[in-house]
Amino acid sequence: MKTKNRRSGRGPVRTLLLLAIVIAAVAVIVYSVPIIAEKVDKETWNELLPDSLQFKERRRQGVPVAPTPAAGAAATAVSRRGPAAIAGMGRPNILLVVADDMGFSDAGCYGGEIATPHLDALAKNGLRFTQFYNTARCWPSRAALLTGYYAQQVRRDTLPGVRSGANGVRPAWAKLLPEMLKPLGYRTYHSGKWHIDGNPLQDGFDRSYSLNDHDRNFSPKAHTEDDMPLAPVERGAGYYSTTAIADHAIKCLTEHAEKHSGQPFFEYLAFTVPHFPLQAPAEDIARYQKMYLAGWDALREARWRRLQELHIGGSALSAIERDLGPPYHYTDALKKLGPNELNRPLPWRELSPAQREFQASKMAVHAAMVDRMDSEIGRVLGQVRAMGAWDNTLIIFLSDNGASAEIMVRGDGHDPNAPPGSAGSFLCIGPGWSSLANTPFRRHKTWVHEGGICTPLIVHWPQGIATEHRSELRHTPGHVIDMVPTILEVADGRNQASFGNRASAAPPGKSLLPLFAKDGTVTHDSLWWLHEGNRALRAGDWKIVAAGKDSAWELYDFTSDRSEMMNLAEDRPEKVRELAAIWTKQYEEYCALARKDLPPDAKK
Repeated sequence: MKTKNRRSGRGPVRTLLLLAIVIAAVAVIVYSVPIIAEKVDKETWNELLPDSLQFKERRRQGVPVAPTPAAGAAATAVSRRGPAAIAGMGRPNILLVVADDMGFSDAGCYGGEIATPHLDALAKNGLRFTQFYNTARCWPSRAALLTGYYAQQVRRDTLPGVRSGANGVRPAWAKLLPEMLKPLGYRTYHSGKWHIDGNPLQDGFDRSYSLNDHDRNFSPKAHTEDDMPLAPVERGAGYYSTTAIADHAIKCLTEHAEKHSGQPFFEYLAFTVPHFPLQAPAEDIARYQKMYLAGWDALREARWRRLQELHIGGSALSAIERDLGPPYHYTDALKKLGPNELNRPLPWRELSPAQREFQASKMAVHAAMVDRMDSEIGRVLGQVRAMGAWDNTLIIFLSDNGASAEIMVRGDGHDPNAPPGSAGSFLCIGPGWSSLANTPFRRHKTWVHEGGICTPLIVHWPQGIATEHRSELRHTPGHVIDMVPTILEVADGRNQASFGNRASAAPPGKSLLPLFAKDGTVTHDSLWWLHEGNRALRAGDWKIVAAGKDSAWELYDFTSDRSEMMNLAEDRPEKVRELAAIWTKQYEEYCALARKDLPPDAKK
């Protein structure tokens, strides 16, 4: 009996002991997972990045690289998003990042040789779009991006008989995105370039730093904070535009975490680089000082090879148009810049040694500007992660137009004795390097051939993009008019139509949200362009395009010729007529909308 009693007493003891061990083990695991995850993030992050030559070289040189890792908790993201699913996980934060005049293939994850580890990491853990479009120019793209309408519809690109274009004033119904987000509970922040009519706070932003001086990266004379003028910055004060813009975004997000953590945020982070003037910190330029001596021809071929490996950019590399120069001809600028400046993309072998040295130094500054922008994006991403918002923040990166072939001198002028890229210089990359930046496409900013209107688009959202879809490409065509409906559906779980018809014409864009799960799930009847007489329309895989208001339509079949090298207009005149009729119909509709309720002072 005694033995039996001892055995019967051990049962409960052992059970309690095992239960205690299990509880302790669970506690250790729960406590340790974040620490382990953080350690893994830091130790293995470089291995998660694309195995790119430019990133290896940057590490070899000892350049600090600390990209923001994607959280492991994102593995639970659902593969299909819908209104119910989105509502169930809470409204996401939104970080919309816009580069200025960045070429289609400048980033490493789009084939470039420039070190962009933070963008590359976002692409590796998100989606890259291969056929996404802008409007070919700064202010029309920003109008379309933030209203969801073509710029002509809201008087922000030129139409006959209407005060429109860069000085156009939007109709009262053409609200900007932050005004649509605020009723949904969002705090809204703007940091950087504005280039829209009105002022940020009056158009819905809670906080703003607006850099309105587009001629000085080291010493701006025109900039505002919360719509109030700031004092001009003196040269040598330590200011650099890209860093200042990121600083403001980080300040806003830090304040948001401290005071408004219960609300989602929308941060519009609009850099002013790599738009001319080519200016960057000397230490950034030094990393690229000799890289571009190989010339635009050889480096363009190298980018094309990498694009083919990435399955981006179509099936052929367009030929450089050697007789096509800048869209505007400033004779005085060429005189000021000296004999080593070139307004045509000549074969590199024909340049003199002095010309090669000068041209290579310009592209080194362009690369440094992109490099620095990527680093500053990394700092902003670090803040998003630090405030615990990483998993449910939708991050979108794109450029407002293709790289520019422009050559001009503005601002404080150009000192030929100043080091290229310094505050005393005013340089532009010109058509040779613009042809490299827009690889593999034809032409440049202001034109509506592919080189002027194609942008990289990276989308990253751990809770909204399933693990199995990360690193995928999306070949479905899209346009900046799609951003408003996409963001509104993400924010509220409904499409844009649910917010009411803000004008007599429905917004032309489509939500891209279905593409986060599967390619080919969004279609446009057509996409439409007009800028300075350059015009185009894409319907399916067909595109008509014309360079200048008096030029005939060209016709291209994008199933085999996205580089626009084989003009089929003479072979398929009926297709040209069909597409031209669609273009004209849309033009007339957009003109009618722009002229509706036109105030007297808006008439020309």
